[in-house]
Amino acid sequence: MRGTHRILTTIVALLALQLGSLVAPAYACGCGAMIPSKSERIGVDREESAVHWDGRTETIVMRFNVHGDARHAAWIMPVPSRADVTLGDPALFDEIERLTEPEQRDRFHFWPREDDWPFAGGYGDGAGAQPGRGAGVGVVGRERLGPFDVARLTATDPEALGDWLRSHGFELPDRLTGALQPYVDRKWEYVAVRLAPEEKDTVLQGELTPLRITFASPELVYPMRLSRLAANSQTLGLSILADHRMEPRSAIGGDRPEVTFAGRIERPDGALAGLAGRRPVHLTVVEQEFPNPARIDDDHRLRTVADTPYRQVEYTDRLLTVAGGIPVWLLTVGGGLLLVVVAALLLVRVARRRPAGDTGVRSMT
Repeated sequence: MRGTHRILTTIVALLALQLGSLVAPAYACGCGAMIPSKSERIGVDREESAVHWDGRTETIVMRFNVHGDARHAAWIMPVPSRADVTLGDPALFDEIERLTEPEQRDRFHFWPREDDWPFAGGYGDGAGAQPGRGAGVGVVGRERLGPFDVARLTATDPEALGDWLRSHGFELPDRLTGALQPYVDRKWEYVAVRLAPEEKDTVLQGELTPLRITFASPELVYPMRLSRLAANSQTLGLSILADHRMEPRSAIGGDRPEVTFAGRIERPDGALAGLAGRRPVHLTVVEQEFPNPARIDDDHRLRTVADTPYRQVEYTDRLLTVAGGIPVWLLTVGGGLLLVVVAALLLVRVARRRPAGDTGVRSMT
């Protein structure tokens, strides 16, 4: 099964165990920081998250697509209040993709293009157009979730948080320690995870099994500040489930967020109902690019907007045809040429009927 395959090829989160080696600077990603072993590299191709908010409680289901040669990594996510962590349902993202797929329409053109006859050699359609304890740190919970072992931490000092993590095998870069200060100032907590495949000597690769994180929050917030440490451009796919359509308040240093779907789901089912319940809910999907992550200056804070539905449209360009596939342009051009030929023949015929020397003028006597 697809879910079983993902679990077998994904991560075991084991916090408070020795890594056996120092850890290198992080490749940060939205909603947290990914830290590989010192001699290894890991990158996040794309982060996808589905977020449900009912006005008091927020649930984030996150899935990463990673690449590199790392066999072990650490991941840290700041949260505004005490968090519960469970496994996410991998089917959730498939359901969202199915519900939000673009509408397909045909778009016709009159003159032939490179994929049409006679350029393509036959009649046909055109191509389609085209996420323990230490000073100042407390362990408030630790859970084993199937293949996962997750620790939840509090910290009153970013240096203390860094010291505690180092004592358990995590070496935080200095700039990451500084980036945690805004969360410490706001008395946020942290979810800390050690990632390792179940099979020995297997690298972290492809889609990792989703994690589901739930916490109390009076506003819908999506932590992004640590993403400013990323070495490469970042892509975020964010699916928001709430009572109304919701969008980011600002771009927080990235390209303008693009809404790719907005609509009301009357009867949530399957994995979607497992996240949002079975009551009607509005689903908004936002895509955003961060070409220069260093410009990220805040977390995403989302606001309610008008419940205007939106769905992308993908066009398939087709050559305009009639009568079983005959191009209209061919009939038009051919018909025009035929009229020209007929007119020329009629003129020739009239000319041949006139007597020699007849100019067509008659004298009056």
